[in-house]
Amino acid sequence: MTQPGTGAASRRWTLTTATRAVSDIAPGSTIALTGSGGGILEPDTVLKALEECFLATGSPRELTIVHALGIGDRVRRGTNHLAHKGMVKRVVGGHWTWSPTMIDLVRNDEIEAYAWPGGAISQLLREIGARRPGLITATGLDTFVDPRHGGGKFTPSATEDLVELLTLDGREYLRYKPFPVDVAIVRGDSIDPSGNVTCSGEAAQLDALAVAQAAKASGGRVIVQVKNLLDRPIDPRLVHIPAVLVDDVVHAPAQWQTYAGEFDPELSGDAANSGFGATNHDPIRMLIARRAAAEVRDGDVLNVGFGVSALVVDALAEQDRLDDITLAIEQGLIDGIPVSGDLFGAARGPKVVHSSTTQFDLFSGGMLDVSCLGMAEVDSTGAVNVSKIGGGIVGPGGFIDISQNSPRAVFCGTFTARCLDVAIVGGELVIRREGSVPKFVDRVDQVTYSGALAVREGREAVYVTERAVFVLTRDGLELAEIAPGIDIDRDILPHMGFRPIINNPRVMDAGLFAPVAVHI
Repeated sequence: MTQPGTGAASRRWTLTTATRAVSDIAPGSTIALTGSGGGILEPDTVLKALEECFLATGSPRELTIVHALGIGDRVRRGTNHLAHKGMVKRVVGGHWTWSPTMIDLVRNDEIEAYAWPGGAISQLLREIGARRPGLITATGLDTFVDPRHGGGKFTPSATEDLVELLTLDGREYLRYKPFPVDVAIVRGDSIDPSGNVTCSGEAAQLDALAVAQAAKASGGRVIVQVKNLLDRPIDPRLVHIPAVLVDDVVHAPAQWQTYAGEFDPELSGDAANSGFGATNHDPIRMLIARRAAAEVRDGDVLNVGFGVSALVVDALAEQDRLDDITLAIEQGLIDGIPVSGDLFGAARGPKVVHSSTTQFDLFSGGMLDVSCLGMAEVDSTGAVNVSKIGGGIVGPGGFIDISQNSPRAVFCGTFTARCLDVAIVGGELVIRREGSVPKFVDRVDQVTYSGALAVREGREAVYVTERAVFVLTRDGLELAEIAPGIDIDRDILPHMGFRPIINNPRVMDAGLFAPVAVHI
């Protein structure tokens, strides 16, 4: 006999195959996805079945796809499954580089492409799930997402205005407009007999709940991919998607925690991180990371980005400073050791795992003290571009949500790009071959971070390279430090698209160029 309150006698959800789950998705549907690059919480079994359905039948067509973070493996999985001409009409995405085949459709203007802040997308899905009139936020003002600067549109065919400018009580905001979500495709680790889903064995929760809520509030359907079918109830404190939101369940027993491995207890928080182990990082990248780490103060809540900026954690570790700060990454993890490379977005031994939607709310609410992020282009106003590189779509991911809500932002990268060859010789920096692509340009191709807005709001910004450090002032970018061995007229000014403010710049700390790391 079923115990009262178990819900097992009136089960709402249906156990089905991936093929059957996607077979009645209607043409023109809007599908919201959860996932983060490298296979983190990506429902790839269902996405593959959706692709196979389209290739076999030509349906569903003209889909709108919505995802907050990058989804895929840079080759075939994730949203790469959906990158077929005619299958997708529109994509509203936070980050795109995990899906090169989708980027090809953007390049050929075969889809309506919009790139928005990842946090804004996740928060908008939550607002849709509560049937509120969209997301009203300052995040994105004065960037390419601002309707005065393009509204996040990336292709000529993307003509509909999905973001509008509002003024409330004399202050400007952006309103990200709501839309109905017909289908949510999400993933969890396990489902219990009542239909409650947990992500406790996963590397992150991401925005699975917000995605499911958005579909349910729109009268849509929620498809959940899980690895385990449990015969016992899930601890109610570990339920991340309640049964009332679940419609179709796809059992995927071969589901891996990430594309890198079936299960790693450190990534799920079931084991403490085992430390850094041996590292062999490029000395120039570590030089930049160490200088950036000098901007981090004891007690700070710190977010780090991708690439060189991720090495700031390594720099802090070699200086035994990690216990003095709190690390927070946008996928919903606090503390632990962030993983770089193809598993960016995971952390080893996190102390807190909650939703990315909640994390972005905390960022918006002032949780961060400092962020260390990358930079592809910088101009004289302090504007930074990371979302459009070489004319192609990258998307901001969480960059706008993080940088615009950090009182202090530290942008990290080499001074030039492509074929740059730099060495440290005798405590000095030697440029053996200059990079062919300048990063400090007259005008950035796209504004992902507005230096002008930062100045107006009293936020600080520092730009760290291997040969120079710049700071943002009310009058523009000022050259504050140069590396030993570097000549301003030979190694800096000829490779910039503008002349920075120069007022007796200091020499960068000699400890940065020593063989052994020095705490500066």
